[in-house]
Amino acid sequence: MTDTNASSQWLLLQSLELSWIQVYPSFVFGALTYLIIIVCNLLVSATIAMNKKLHKPMFILLFNLPLSDLLGATAFFPQFLFSILSHNRLISTDACMLQAFLIHVYGTANLLTLAAMAYDRYIAICSPLRYHIIMSPKKLVKIIFFIWFIDFSIMAVLFALFARLTFCSRKMVDLFCNNPSLLKLTCEDKTVNNIYGLVGIVFLQGGTLSIVIYTYAQILRVCVMTNNMDTRKKAIQTCGTHLTVFVILQVNTVFTLLAHRIESASPAMRRLLGLSVLVFPPFLDPMIYGLKLTELKESIQFILRKTLSKLRRE
Repeated sequence: MTDTNASSQWLLLQSLELSWIQVYPSFVFGALTYLIIIVCNLLVSATIAMNKKLHKPMFILLFNLPLSDLLGATAFFPQFLFSILSHNRLISTDACMLQAFLIHVYGTANLLTLAAMAYDRYIAICSPLRYHIIMSPKKLVKIIFFIWFIDFSIMAVLFALFARLTFCSRKMVDLFCNNPSLLKLTCEDKTVNNIYGLVGIVFLQGGTLSIVIYTYAQILRVCVMTNNMDTRKKAIQTCGTHLTVFVILQVNTVFTLLAHRIESASPAMRRLLGLSVLVFPPFLDPMIYGLKLTELKESIQFILRKTLSKLRRE
């Protein structure tokens, strides 16, 4: 059935296939996961914002990561948890479009932020004497502005191209709204959308991967050539943390996108991969950075001790 007024439609998300016995445990598990994501990411953000010692390029760039993680998690979890309790998998077209837009903004922001952080580590390790000149406050503001400007621009065009299409189906193939699943609901010519999507994937996935590979190759070269063990240790610590986070996001995203492109891919596997993109990075990012970066870990511990001390006195 084709509906020219797509904004008035209700779309049906893929069933969770939960029995009555599984509803409340699933809701509690999901709610706890969301709560941990919120608390951990807000803690990292607040620590960076409140501690002047952390007002350095690396941590200011890192500040963007929990913001985008919170955006992605909040776009997904509230609706998901509500649908678990209500057994209602219906979502309005407008709400679905908004959810898809925010989820894609989250993923893109993470990729671009991690690429910028790789560039920052490259300058810090390969050109330490010129670091503060290259990564000046003015340059840092420009980098952050371009991260979000490029992100919102790419996603605005992506969803503007989609808005011109009409639906001939209302049953989604995924557990949440995203561009590939929405495109499968329309029977119109999607050539322009597919070409733009592929170009976007090559630019974002390929571009960020190229930056990380190049910067880490240069960092590795410097680490091999230097005799300073402290420099080596610091490089391995900061770069190892960053690389772990980048690989988790990149692998999850690439396999999810491929699963949508390959018709023979298992639907269950595709849904699981899609969920992993929304759960693992927001859940693991603050823990990895909070535990591995010494300055950030010490600052978080100080804030927690101070807060607990204040609560005891009260």
